[in-house]
Amino acid sequence: MAKKTGSKQKKMNARVDFTPMVDMIMLLVTFFMLCTSLIKPQTMEIVMPSNKEDLTDDQKSQVAASKAITILIDEKDKLYYYTGLPDTAKLKETTYGQDGIRAALLSLNGVARVKIETLKREYALKQSSNPQVAAKNQEEYKEKVNKIKNGEDVPNVIIKATDNSTYKNLIDVLDEMQICWIGKYVIDKIADGDVAKIKEYEANPAK
Repeated sequence: MAKKTGSKQKKMNARVDFTPMVDMIMLLVTFFMLCTSLIKPQTMEIVMPSNKEDLTDDQKSQVAASKAITILIDEKDKLYYYTGLPDTAKLKETTYGQDGIRAALLSLNGVARVKIETLKREYALKQSSNPQVAAKNQEEYKEKVNKIKNGEDVPNVIIKATDNSTYKNLIDVLDEMQICWIGKYVIDKIADGDVAKIKEYEANPAK
C-alpha cells in the first residue's frame, strides 16, 4: 500500500519595499519648500512715524486739518476721534464697526470710495478664463487701488493708544483702515494733550 505524503505549503516571507516611498517623500519635501518660499507673506502695511532728527514734533504731526483724523484708543473698548488740529478739535466718542468709526472714516474718504467702486466694476468686465490674463488684471487692479488709497483725496489718519488699551482694539482699528481704503495712516504715541481731552470728555461728555 502506497504511503501518503502530506503536502506542505511553502512559507513566503512578506517584504515591503520602501524605496519608492523615499523618492515620494523627497518630492513632497521639495514641493513644500518651494511653495513656502514662493508664497508672499500676508502682512499689513503700517506706516510708522518718521524718526529723522531734522524734523520737529510739530512737523511730524502737522497735516492738512481738513483731511486729518486722529483716533484715540482707550481701555474698556472705548474709542474716540477728532478731526483737524488737536488744539481746536472737538473730541467725539464712537464705537467699533460699521455704524461707528467706519462711518466716520468713510464720510471723510468718499472720493476714494467712489473711485474704487468704479474700478471694481471696470475690472469685473475684464474677467478672463486665461490664468495669465487674469493674473495680469489682478496685479493692475491692486496697483491702481494702492494709488487711490494713497492719493491726495485720502484723509491722513493718526492712531494713538493709551497704556490701558488692548492689542485687539488696535488691530480692529487697523482693519478699518483696509476696509475704508485708507493708505495714509500712522501709529503714534499718545500725547498728554490727547489724554487730557479724554479725561475732560469723560468728566463732561455732554459738552
